[in-house]
Amino acid sequence: MGTIEQGVRQVIDNCLRIKPDERAVIITDRQTHEIGQALRVAADKIAGNVQLFLMEDFGTRPIGLPNAIAEALQAADVSIYAAQGAEGELQTFRRPMLGAIDANPKLRHAHMIGITTQIMADGMCSDYAEIQRISKRVFETVKDAEAIRVVTAKGCDFTARFSPNLKWLISDGEIQPGRWKNLPDGEVFTAPATVDGHIVIDGCLGDYFTERYASLADTPVTVDVCDGRALRESLHCDNEQLRRELAGYVFETDENSDRVGEFAIGTNTGLTRLIYNLLQDEKFPGVHIAFGSPYPTKTGATWDSGAHVDGVIIAPSIYVDGRTLMDQGRFCFEGM
Repeated sequence: MGTIEQGVRQVIDNCLRIKPDERAVIITDRQTHEIGQALRVAADKIAGNVQLFLMEDFGTRPIGLPNAIAEALQAADVSIYAAQGAEGELQTFRRPMLGAIDANPKLRHAHMIGITTQIMADGMCSDYAEIQRISKRVFETVKDAEAIRVVTAKGCDFTARFSPNLKWLISDGEIQPGRWKNLPDGEVFTAPATVDGHIVIDGCLGDYFTERYASLADTPVTVDVCDGRALRESLHCDNEQLRRELAGYVFETDENSDRVGEFAIGTNTGLTRLIYNLLQDEKFPGVHIAFGSPYPTKTGATWDSGAHVDGVIIAPSIYVDGRTLMDQGRFCFEGM
């Protein structure tokens, strides 16, 4: 564990590498205002040209993307979203915001949905040189893979297949112009061509589900997937309220919200436990998948969805074209 101040410096100095006279935009909310202000102060000491937006100033949440924020992102060199998620805001605010970010080819964006002071002093203080080393090794192992099988002691057993037309990406904390990355960082991900098998999500879920339900260790979500799509009748969870909410999200958002849009391997080996906040937990060494958007502008997928809900899988064994990459949550690079 480090300190919030060290986490702030990691964002500003090592990940975004803010330079003098650059234009910076910080988007935060009341719940996260302490972190937003700390980031603003640190950025202002270097750039001296920082705009901070408080989301509640634009109305009761969920809100849409205000023109003032869209215009500021269009002119910015660096930006940070450090705020909590609100139900419905993925569609109304965050996806339009990321669209505005993608439209600015010079913009370097740090996306910190659900950031907390705990994460600033934990995952944001990891050794990013080591994360980059591990991420590169994982990328080199999986980038040409035809199939990856994921198995856990709790009965998870599925196989994802991949296409050379879909890109694997390294997300290791180094943010380049025209790119955005989640912070804290540490993952290698792509959009799978298809997925088949039985998925057991026993860590936590993304979007607003994490804050609402936290750990799934005692109430895992299980679902069968065939040809890349979840089967509604197979969705099960002992928490009936969670099951109903997740079913509505996955099967009723749009025609592609039941598709597996992301397959990712966490590479932040500085993390020692789940804290049940997806922003950090999806970087924990292991696997997470997501139903919904495959981030087509990043992966090259030819479809999209207004949904995107991640599911973290605890202590998986990962087999890349039959070779062991991870054994019950521990990387196995020897002999690969």
